[in-house]
This record gives sequence, C-alpha cells and structure tokens, in this order.
Amino acid sequence: MSTLVFLHAHPDDESSLTSGSMARAAEEGHRVVVVYATNGDHGEVPDDLAPGESLVDRRRKEADASAAATGTHRVAWLDYVDSGMTGWVENTAPESFLQVDLDEAAKRLVLILDEEDADILIGYDWHGGYGHPDHIKVHHVAHRAAELAARKPRVLEATSNRDRMRMWRDLAKASGTESEFDPDGPMDDGNPMGTPESDIHWQVDVSPYIGHRRAAMQAHASQVTDIGMFMAMPPEMFAGAFGTEFYIEPGRPAGMVDGWFLDATDGYLSQDGQS
Repeated sequence: MSTLVFLHAHPDDESSLTSGSMARAAEEGHRVVVVYATNGDHGEVPDDLAPGESLVDRRRKEADASAAATGTHRVAWLDYVDSGMTGWVENTAPESFLQVDLDEAAKRLVLILDEEDADILIGYDWHGGYGHPDHIKVHHVAHRAAELAARKPRVLEATSNRDRMRMWRDLAKASGTESEFDPDGPMDDGNPMGTPESDIHWQVDVSPYIGHRRAAMQAHASQVTDIGMFMAMPPEMFAGAFGTEFYIEPGRPAGMVDGWFLDATDGYLSQDGQS
C-alpha cells in the first residue's frame, strides 16, 4: 500500500480537481493525506457565520467534511495566508503564500512528507491550471519539497485536459447551451486553461466515485460561486466533466495512459527508481 499526499492551494480545490483519485486510493486501502497551503482567508464569506466564527473556521470545518466524503485519512495545513486572485492587493502582503520564501514553505511540507514517509506527492501543473498565484506557488513548493524530503516521493501534477474541456464546451453549444467559457482564451496569467492532451500522462477513470466528488464539493458550500455552478450542472454533464482526472508526471515519456497511476503496469520507472 502507498501513502499519497495531495497539496492544494485552498480548501475546496481538492474537490474539483483530485477528489476522485483521493476516494479511489482510500477505498483501495492506500493512505491519503491532503495538505492545504493556505487557509482560504479571501474566499467567499457566507451569510450564516455563527457569532465568533470566522471564514477560516468555516473553511476548516468544510475541509474536514470533504475529507470524510472521500475517505481521506489526514487533513494538514501549511497555515499561510491566502494571496487572493491575480492583481489583488493581497498578492503583495508579506505574510501571503505568494510572497513567502520558497524553501520555507517547502520545508513545512517536508515535515509532513517525512512524517508520512510519502510515496507520492501530487501538486499542480506549471501554471496552476489557470494562473492563480497560489496555484502556481503550489507547483514550485511541491517540486522543491520533493527534492528536500528524506525519501524523494514520486511527483505528479494535477491538471485539466484543455482538449476535453473544449469538446464539452462545443457539445454544450451544439445542444443549445451557450457559454462564455473558452479554455483556449487567456486565464489569470494570460495562458490558456489547463494542459493540451498531448502533454498529459495519466487519464484516470473516477466515474465510480462521482458521488464522492459531488459530496466533497457540497462540503464546501460556503464557496457559492464555484460550488453552486457545479451543483447546478445536469447529472450527465457533471458526470462527463468530473468522471475523469488528469495528471502530468514529469520525466515520463510522452503519451497519455488511460489507467491508474498507482498500478504503473507499463514498466515505467520514475527517476528515483519507483514504479
């Protein structure tokens, strides 16, 4: 059995990006750990906060509820301040995740990797999927932490399949549903959304875990804009959009494998010799 550590920028990111793989790994008997780099301080503030309850308090409760939905064994926090969206003044706050020294943040993650003796570390692609400052920082922190860990874990990068997203957009338009979303258009950092399929290594079927994914998203109900949009999807569209997850494995030969990265049945060995 393996120990997988998923590093995410904010509580709720795991639900829309990796919750299917988390549920699948947990059900198969692997140990699953989720680490949040920030506390999500600058997310949406719900109307129903209890007296004395902060947004951070609420989001930590929601993270625990999401973990329960996916079977995640441990929820850990690097405890950095949310940097906000691209261009926000919060980007420049010295205590923000974006501004913190790379090695300092990586060493906080290393403490968890070493304590867990992690086999696999999952971060984000080079531009964090859509250019969010904290997501980009996650990419760099994950790779640096892997270098500093006592036992270097196998590193994967969660991403979105730009070609698949374009296909779903076109299908929606053909059915009469108009959308302004364009995966090929500029996102927060000026780059298109996600990654071309030709640069992706793993296509993971998580369709049996659609219920887990929906429950994980519903757990983060305070984030009304994104979660509300996902929950409003017709069931067949939700299953199509979230029934598959995609990962890059740096150093792996080109070509997308339709399979489960924990099986590694094709004989590929990562650079540190792990299959």
